[in-house]
Amino acid sequence: MTRYSKKHPLSAATRDEAMRIARGTQRPGQTTEQTKLIAQGIQKGIEQYKKQQSARARELDKELKKVKQHRASPDEVREIEVQEKVVFRQHWLPWTLLVASWLAMAAWWFVV
Repeated sequence: MTRYSKKHPLSAATRDEAMRIARGTQRPGQTTEQTKLIAQGIQKGIEQYKKQQSARARELDKELKKVKQHRASPDEVREIEVQEKVVFRQHWLPWTLLVASWLAMAAWWFVV
């Protein structure tokens, strides 16, 4: 017999919760066999969700371990200098409107 089986044992809490949910959504005239089948489907969904969450947690732990290991190693300490070059570029429209308004004011001043 192998030490670790590939099939995870189903927890009693999961079975109880699946049965509770199945009974909560039970329709009038639904047989107990149908309710049990629905509970089994819900139970499989809960187990699959738990597996996905544990896989995500393992991947996150691996990434965190890599980041911590990278930060902790003093051999590879490299400082990257980032030089930010700030370039101010203004749009031409406000200046054009300013010049046009001044020219209009000057024309009005000379006409009146």
